[in-house]
Amino acid sequence: MVQTPDLQEAAGPEVSEPAVPITSRFLFVDVAAQRAKQLRRGALPRLDRQVQPGPHKLERIAMEEVRGGLIQYTLPTAEEFGRSVKR
Repeated sequence: MVQTPDLQEAAGPEVSEPAVPITSRFLFVDVAAQRAKQLRRGALPRLDRQVQPGPHKLERIAMEEVRGGLIQYTLPTAEEFGRSVKR
C-alpha cells in the first residue's frame, strides 16, 4: 500500500513560503490527487482566478496549485512508513 503525503492545510489561500519543487512524477500525482480531494470537500482554491483564466476541473486546479508551489506537503519518514506497513 502506498502512503500518500500529508498536505498541510493553511488557514487561508496564502502560503508563507513556496513548497519544495516536486521532481518525481509519482509524488506530483499523489500530492495533486490529495489536493483535488480537499477541493471536492470544499477547500478554497489558492489560484488567483482573475489573473489566470484557466482550468475549471478541480483536478486541473489542484495540479496548477502543486506546479506553482502553492501546496505545502510532508512525506512520512522511514520510521513512520515502517510502522504503517504490516508484515
